[in-house]
Order: sequence, then structure tokens, then C-alpha cells
Amino acid sequence: MTYQTHGTCSTAIQIEMDGDIIKSVSFVGGCNGNLKGISSLVAGMNARDAISRLKGIRCGFKSTSCPDQLATALESILAAQ
Repeated sequence: MTYQTHGTCSTAIQIEMDGDIIKSVSFVGGCNGNLKGISSLVAGMNARDAISRLKGIRCGFKSTSCPDQLATALESILAAQ
């Protein structure tokens, strides 16, 4: 699924799931190295665990961040299951 982000430098997040497990994450735009690192760290993780770790992280003075947007995207995927 592709999630359109809001309030971040990245414009979208592409997420592949296997049930509740995150198979892969790819960000479009944003801080390339940091987002590749986040994507690598969450691969294979249970979505609920990732949400609990990423939800609420802010970027500078913004009310959200790329990790927070990933948590929001994962919440929407789980809600649709």
C-alpha cells in the first residue's frame, strides 16, 4: 500500500505487510539515509510494536515526523484488516 504523508519532507510511504508483520518500507523523498535506516530497522517487526515505538516522534518544531507518519500509516493498515 502507498500512504500519502502529511507535514513531512517525504511525500509518501510504500509499505508491504504479511499479516501484522512489516515486510518492507520505502519512503519517497525525505532524508534518504535516515529513512533507509528506519526502513531497515522495522523490516520483520510486528506493526503494533513499531507503532508503539514511532508514534508521537516529532521533527524539529513540526507536529509530526516521518517515523510518526509511518506509525499512522501502519495504524490505518491494521484498522483495514
